[in-house]
Amino acid sequence: MQQWRHERLVNSPAYMAEHGRWDVVSVPSSERVNAIHAALLPSGKVLLIAGSGNKEDLFATKALKSLLYDPRDGSMRMIPVPDDMFCGGQTLLPDGRLLVAGGTARYEKLSGAVTHAAGAMRVKNEDPDTARPVPAGTEFVSPTGQRYRSVRDALVPAADKTTTRTGATVTASEVTVFVEAAAAGPAAVNPDRVQYAIAGLPPEQARDLYGLGAPMTLDKQDYQGTDKAFTFDPETESWSRVGDMVFARWYPTLTPMLDGRVLATAGLDGVGEVLNGQTEEFDPATNTWTERKDLTHYFPTYPGLFTTARPDELFYAGTTAGYGPADQGRVPGLWDIEDNTFLPVPGLRDPDLLETSGAAWVGPVQDGRMVVVGGGGVGESARSTARIDVVDLDDPFPRFTPGPELAAPTRYPNLVTLPDDSMLISNGSGDHRGKGASDHLLARLYRPGPNGGTLRVAADPEVGRNYHTEGLLLPDGRVLTAGSDPLFDDEQDTVPGTFEQRLEIYSPPYLFRGRRPGITEAPDTADRGETLAVATPDAARVQRARLLRLASSTHVTSVDQRSVALDLRRTPRGVDLDVPASIRTVPTGRYQLVLVDDRGVPSTGHVLRVGGEDTRRSE
Repeated sequence: MQQWRHERLVNSPAYMAEHGRWDVVSVPSSERVNAIHAALLPSGKVLLIAGSGNKEDLFATKALKSLLYDPRDGSMRMIPVPDDMFCGGQTLLPDGRLLVAGGTARYEKLSGAVTHAAGAMRVKNEDPDTARPVPAGTEFVSPTGQRYRSVRDALVPAADKTTTRTGATVTASEVTVFVEAAAAGPAAVNPDRVQYAIAGLPPEQARDLYGLGAPMTLDKQDYQGTDKAFTFDPETESWSRVGDMVFARWYPTLTPMLDGRVLATAGLDGVGEVLNGQTEEFDPATNTWTERKDLTHYFPTYPGLFTTARPDELFYAGTTAGYGPADQGRVPGLWDIEDNTFLPVPGLRDPDLLETSGAAWVGPVQDGRMVVVGGGGVGESARSTARIDVVDLDDPFPRFTPGPELAAPTRYPNLVTLPDDSMLISNGSGDHRGKGASDHLLARLYRPGPNGGTLRVAADPEVGRNYHTEGLLLPDGRVLTAGSDPLFDDEQDTVPGTFEQRLEIYSPPYLFRGRRPGITEAPDTADRGETLAVATPDAARVQRARLLRLASSTHVTSVDQRSVALDLRRTPRGVDLDVPASIRTVPTGRYQLVLVDDRGVPSTGHVLRVGGEDTRRSE
């Protein structure tokens, strides 16, 4: 009887108009994936990418998956992926393609499970005339005869030769590869950093090509990243390989820049070490990557990095996921990508509880406000915070100020910007990866405003979600949530966790307030500074217009979502909308155009491209 009364309450019109409603999506067993990444495509479909989905057996068999889901009719189609994109980075390009870069080249091996000593090998080439291939399986021999084999192909560039008046100076080139001992056991452990010969080389080549090894140990081996990158075309619904990254990356962030290029930061490299600040840039016109040697700031993995209203500046919210020391790269601040300087932004509460927190713009980006929500201690920590702190990045001296508190301390909060200028904050857990059955079946609607804004109760989700969780705004104004990868399935932490493969969709309160405004005609492209003529039969009650950037998400990190306010004037056919003139307000990309009426009810989003040429080309 009590359950019946609850169901009757939460499905009543009055309750839904105040709190909204959650609906679990039934996914056939043949279409289920471990959703690690999610992206809303210009077609209105959602791509959920598993790759190997944190399943080493699938990595070994290359049974790599992605699911294309259409929320309009519930149709689903499995699409194999060409490489393991598990824990790569992703973002939408201006031409509508989804860029996915990095992922898994090798799964971790925990202490006690490592049978062959291993480590990093710097392969040096002193030949200025020839680049040297180092195929997988190349043997490196220590002065005492220990042998180690490389696990992946590499190419060592030719050395750099500089001619001088007295001759020439040669600077050896190098690449770093991961090597494993040819023989199992402790006899292959080598704590020394020594020079290694490469087996099988003739003497004249052996002088120029050799290895410098780090200590070879039986210690835990972290995940290793790949340098491969791919795009998914929403028109052909197929994958294509693009140029390889300069660096292998696992857990990187891909930040879309103002002009449509993409900045890749952080991640674990090809030997399982956090990259030491190396940054690179993707050009969608050429499908190639270029190292930005001028940008070398260190970030832990999956850093929350956002473009701002100031030219040549990124805001680092301090949010991260997964890897990096507690005392390095954890301070929020403004990164000047013109001169590589970094200005810390003070005032954040619980500054040591930023891992697995969420960050996003809140309200129109013209307001300059960003929030940092929840988070926990570095690594497998049980500590978490209920913090919501707000920063005004338009302030000449920005600092965080307190907002309202969440209902409970929360790691892995999903943050999704809504067209009525509020934000849905949902799910998460109190402990690391939901340990101790600590998932929160809670959701809140945050609205910015004086004194840090306000929180109000939203309907409770049915599905718990923690690590490997995503949330996306759909064109119809609903919110899709997916994923969750708990360590355990019981409160005593004795039963191994099961990946959550159900989807759940939240319908916000505005969808239960009557008929929504309609868009009967709107352009598919727009230039900054342009006035858009939009036909609607509901102009009399339309109060606001927003451009909402198509977003992607992984590990509750979504750096590409933003809302842009448009000035509005009513016309005989509908409304005229003024697109802001500044690229810093409206970066080049794909957006949903949404009209919002006097009750806060949004229209269905109309997808258009703002700025730039379509860089789509056959590959």
